[in-house]
Amino acid sequence: MNQEPQPPNLMLDLDALTAATGEQPDRQAAWRFIRAFARDWSRHPLAGADGHTPADLDAAQARLGLPMPAALREAYQLLGRRRDLTDNQDSLLAPQDLYVDEDRGVLVFRVENQSCAYWGIRVTDLDQEDPPVVARADLVRPTADDWEAWLGRVSIAFVEIVLSEALCADEDLMGWVTPGDETGLPEDITAAFRRLPFPEYPTSQQRGSRWYAHDEIILRDGHRTAMFRARTEEAFDRFDGEDEEG
Repeated sequence: MNQEPQPPNLMLDLDALTAATGEQPDRQAAWRFIRAFARDWSRHPLAGADGHTPADLDAAQARLGLPMPAALREAYQLLGRRRDLTDNQDSLLAPQDLYVDEDRGVLVFRVENQSCAYWGIRVTDLDQEDPPVVARADLVRPTADDWEAWLGRVSIAFVEIVLSEALCADEDLMGWVTPGDETGLPEDITAAFRRLPFPEYPTSQQRGSRWYAHDEIILRDGHRTAMFRARTEEAFDRFDGEDEEG
């Protein structure tokens, strides 16, 4: 008797991700997604000691003389000390290192590994519970305001941080897919992979980056090239073999 093919094992909490990014976004769903992702894709689940304390964040607020949005505080309390989830490529600043770009009025909380890009929240948005996040490339000739919209909420930005940093978490389980032209992913990958319910956003100067998943693989498509990460060696071998055959 022929067995029905098994659906791919995504090992992602898609219900939480959908709730976090939907028309009526639930930021607590973003934290649920991150907890599940840490449990299934990192060396150990999140624990209480993995976050900064309220006292740490209160001290940062007092030093800056500015409020920290609820979503930013929750993110730091959830995973601010888990460098394997936040600092494999770029760096989440510790509370004592948060600073304000005074010329442009932005609270900076993340820095690219060679200080070529920065992420932050406009000071005028700090009164919002889950404000939009802006990003800036380190331009040779910066303008008066070269911060641009990145993702619409802090909670979604931290989902992106965890996913993107996971791509670089284990060199033996990551790789690249380069399409034959600049139109996107190869057809065999787009046919097999499921696009995640995550908004398009700019990465590395490329607009419209998207996330996909298939059979314990996550993949970020930047149109000109795509980076993937497998959850296990078996998943990597399956995908690597399929890619070579394609």
